[in-house]
Amino acid sequence: MNVEEVRDYCLAKEGVTEGFPFGEEVLVFKVMEKIFLLTSLDANPFRINLKMNPELAEEYREKYEDVMPGYHMNKKMWNSVYFDTGNIPRKELLWMIDHSYDEVVRGLPKKIQQELKDIL
Repeated sequence: MNVEEVRDYCLAKEGVTEGFPFGEEVLVFKVMEKIFLLTSLDANPFRINLKMNPELAEEYREKYEDVMPGYHMNKKMWNSVYFDTGNIPRKELLWMIDHSYDEVVRGLPKKIQQELKDIL
């Protein structure tokens, strides 16, 4: 996957917006104004930061050498996923993006969760 594929996948989700709140080089995706994925456009190799359930975050770090504690993020709940080796199957990458989105939605106030449901 590359940045364009990640962008298209994220923007196809309900309630998602993109922006550059941290400067021109950091692309951020939010669901209902809460970050669920971010990436540095000038990072080499390409990587994304994803929120994960803390137990799963650790499990994925052990499972894949391309998953590490989140760069500049809370290491307990965020992972950086590197795309340079291609060792992580595409299906797994998409699942991780979905999981991050779902984790953020789960943490939203009930009122905001309902607003998201109403969009659907």
